[in-house]
Amino acid sequence: MENETNLKERRKAYWRANLRILTILMSIWFVVSFGCGILFVEPLNQIKLGGFKFGFWMAQQGSIYVFVPNFPNKILKLTLVQPIHRYFTKGPSCTFCYFFQH
Repeated sequence: MENETNLKERRKAYWRANLRILTILMSIWFVVSFGCGILFVEPLNQIKLGGFKFGFWMAQQGSIYVFVPNFPNKILKLTLVQPIHRYFTKGPSCTFCYFFQH
């Protein structure tokens, strides 16, 4: 019974850490996509990149350049969080290892 309670506590702590990481990464993505594409577009348009205004470029491409690296970043952070909470899912010993086992 004590082991089961301990496991539940570790699961809760792990998912709190998981949600905290996800919230931070998605907030960064939102600020870049919404902020640079809409709110800060006028100051960014003063900069030229490849003949285009930087504000236009950030609105079109900037959010994807931030969103895509969020996946490996999240995987790496969760790989570091799992041993701390001693919580592993079935399968490979870590999330990051899953992609390199084949």
